Amino acid sequence: MPFVKERFTVPERMPAFLFIMRAFNYTQGEAQRLICKGRLLIDGKSIYNPGTKIDRGEVEVVHFKALSKGRMPLFQNRDFMVFEKPSGILVHPNTMATPYSMLDEIRALCGDKANATHRIDMETSGLLLASKHKKAEHYLKSAFELKKIQKSYLAWVDGEVSEPFSVDMPIKINNDYSKCKHKVFVEAEGKYAHTDFKPLMYDETLDATLVACYPLTGRTHQIRVHLFHVKHPILGDPIYGTAFHAANEYLEGTLSQEERLEQTGSTRLMLHAQTLKFTYGATYFIESKVGFTKMKGLICPKEKRVFNARNQKY
Repeated sequence: MPFVKERFTVPERMPAFLFIMRAFNYTQGEAQRLICKGRLLIDGKSIYNPGTKIDRGEVEVVHFKALSKGRMPLFQNRDFMVFEKPSGILVHPNTMATPYSMLDEIRALCGDKANATHRIDMETSGLLLASKHKKAEHYLKSAFELKKIQKSYLAWVDGEVSEPFSVDMPIKINNDYSKCKHKVFVEAEGKYAHTDFKPLMYDETLDATLVACYPLTGRTHQIRVHLFHVKHPILGDPIYGTAFHAANEYLEGTLSQEERLEQTGSTRLMLHAQTLKFTYGATYFIESKVGFTKMKGLICPKEKRVFNARNQKY
C-alpha cells in the first residue's frame, strides 16, 4: 500500500510542524498540509493544528511511501523524466487505499519532491512527464498551462476516417448524470476546445481507423468527447459512444470484460499519448516506443460489436 502508518520518536518537545519538517525533509507548508489532513497521530488520535506542541515520545504518521514495480523512465535527465504509462494505472492515487500508481515509480526513483506534471486518464496509455524537483515541477506545470508543451495522441476509432479534420467545439462539465454518464459534453455554453485529427490507417476487417490527435487546448476528456461528437468514438471507451446501461455498469464495476469488448469494441480505451515536444533549456521531442499500431489485436471484430455510436442521435 502506498500510504502507510509508521511510528516515529520525537526527541524533544517541539511544534508539530517542526517535527514533520525534520522527519521528512519537508518545507513548512508541506508539513502543515500533512498535519491539517489529520495524518499526525498522538495516542491514536489525529491532531490538526500544525502549531500544537508535541512532547517527547512516540507518534504515528500516515504518509505516502513509494513501492516500485521496477518501471524505468523512457528518458531522464537531472531535472525531469518521461515514463511509458500503461493503460489501467492511475498517475496519482485517488484514495489512500489505491494500491499502486505511477507516483510510486516517480518517487521511488527521485524522492518526495518528485511529481507528475500533467494528467493522463487511467485508461489512456503513453508518455507521462514527471519532474525530479520542485523547481522543475513549477516550470513544467506552468508550461502546460501556457500551452508551451505540445502533445499528440494515437487513437483507434470506430469506422472509417478518410480525411484530416478539426473539431472546434466548446466543452462543458456535466452536472446531471441521471440521463447521461458523460463527464463532459459539447455545449455552446462550455469552454473553448480545439482538436485536429489526421487518419493514418484504416482496417476494413475491424472497421477501425488509426487516427493521430493533436489537442490545441487541454479540456477534460477533450479528445474522447470530440471524437464521440463526430460519431467516431474511441474503441474501448466505456463512457463515450456506448449504451447508457454499459456506461453505468462500468462505473459501478459490474461490466464484465466480455461485455465491455462487445459493447465498446475493446477491453481498454484505445488512446495512447504518443509524443511530447517542449523546451527546457534545450528543445526536446520525445516519442513513445510502444507499438500502439499493433495493438489493434485488442479490438473486437466489427460483426461482434453490439453498440454502434454512428447510429445514435445526439
